[in-house]
Amino acid sequence: MKIGVCLPYMKADLDRATYLEWFRRIDQGPFDSLSCGERVHGPTVDMRVLLAAAAACTERVEITPTLYVLPMHSAARVAKEVASLQLLAPGRVNRVCVGYGGREKDYAALEAPFEGRYGRMDRQVEALRRVWRGEEIIEGGGPIGPRPEQPEGPELLAGVLGPKSIRRCMRWANGLYAWSGNGERGELESAFQRADQAWDEAGRGGRPYRLGGFWCSLADNAQQRLHDYVYDYLAIAGHEIAEWMANSVSRSSPDAVREGLDNAEAAGCEEVFLVPATADLAEIDRLAEVVAARR
Repeated sequence: MKIGVCLPYMKADLDRATYLEWFRRIDQGPFDSLSCGERVHGPTVDMRVLLAAAAACTERVEITPTLYVLPMHSAARVAKEVASLQLLAPGRVNRVCVGYGGREKDYAALEAPFEGRYGRMDRQVEALRRVWRGEEIIEGGGPIGPRPEQPEGPELLAGVLGPKSIRRCMRWANGLYAWSGNGERGELESAFQRADQAWDEAGRGGRPYRLGGFWCSLADNAQQRLHDYVYDYLAIAGHEIAEWMANSVSRSSPDAVREGLDNAEAAGCEEVFLVPATADLAEIDRLAEVVAARR
């Protein structure tokens, strides 16, 4: 199982020096990949800019957006961004996660309609692949470059949770990005089983790629900071839900992180992303020790 790390992108007062150290330590460590998510509101760093910087400053690890909230954006723009990212990291941008998102105010800030996002993403996926194949999407406009490394672009993984969304996306996705906030085997297994069933119902050969992820922290005062991070992340859903989820996460020690990784592997993950709760460099160093011991 490959193991990656999500870059910190939701903290205030992050600076260039901190990011350069994260890039360097991830690339030199035992990790296989790095990722970044997408948010609009709050003190968040832009996913595209951050991953482009990571691509330029690393040589070894894979670069995976986790994820584009695709219906907030132009499919042509996303296709161009992803193909451009491949230029900066040849052979290292092999998968891109896309999803619907659930933050209506983020949609509003980008002047994108929240309603109709499910059907829109189906159409956008086809538009992405048309652009990557070099087809015109505007008559007479010609192709939109640059051309990607693969004939139809990188693999697209669906970052979705519900059974209906998984069933819908397995008609076109190359795999599933399954999420379990506390790295629980049962949650990941259940998601992958739904994906396999939907895949078979769609009459597709082979099997979908299995990517997982969970929150963790190995910084000083890790459990409290993990709790606070998860609460802040989910505060949009209301106090009760945010507090319940924040109280349910416990991957805040080396043994607990190891157990989460073991759970992911037992659930069938081919790759898993660790999502640290802080931007402390201690997160990388201590996670590196845990990961290196599993090799």
